[in-house]
Amino acid sequence: MSESAYVFGVVCEARADQQTACVIADRVIADCVEWAQPEVRDSLYRWCGVHPTPDNRFVRWQNVQEELSRRGLKPIMGRFGDESGKPDALMARKALLLFRSLNHPPTAVVLVRDSDGDASRRIGLEQVRRSYPWPFQVVIALAEPKREAWVLSGFEPQGHEESNRLQRLSERLSIDPLTKSHELDARKHGAKTDIKRALSELTQDDWRREHQCLEEASLDLLKQRGEKNGLAAFMTEVREKLVPILKGQDIPC
Repeated sequence: MSESAYVFGVVCEARADQQTACVIADRVIADCVEWAQPEVRDSLYRWCGVHPTPDNRFVRWQNVQEELSRRGLKPIMGRFGDESGKPDALMARKALLLFRSLNHPPTAVVLVRDSDGDASRRIGLEQVRRSYPWPFQVVIALAEPKREAWVLSGFEPQGHEESNRLQRLSERLSIDPLTKSHELDARKHGAKTDIKRALSELTQDDWRREHQCLEEASLDLLKQRGEKNGLAAFMTEVREKLVPILKGQDIPC
């Protein structure tokens, strides 16, 4: 297997988060870069964690400190310039230091995170991005409130059964879960407005159906429904920070 021209690091909580963010990013890149189609994608770029194996596609947030310690690295403590650290800023700084320490740092690092209802997490991620001259692009993928909201953005009923499920769910929630996924609950598992429960009711916990929502919905629909759940913002970051890398263009600071 030949080496990819570019390597993009990923930090996330679980494999489902990596797959959700990277499927969307792959589609945006393919839409913007004519030659970055699936059949040649591996030769152009690949997603990675911090171990040099082809199947290592992300590092978990909860393993970042352990990876730093294993390499004998100490995290930077203290403030971010003149500012105190905002939510998630310290954790994100550790993750970026970890990628910076690699013998061959990636060309970009994607920080995949759920807001869990705390919109200030975006401020913390943006703070750590602008506070240091990182040797790679830093891309923020913040799902509000969780990555399930991005899947709901791409759900289009297939047949009467799914249409009926969507109608029942909309009546129970008193909102349209496809266009107002950002209003669903991220903290109360099993609650009436629990976003995981809502997605489970629509897809019946079928990962292949979830994947269809991400793969087959038009990018225009995803952007339209994702204006308030972080998906549209992530798609813009991919266009502004990853696409230029593949096109060999300068990226404004």
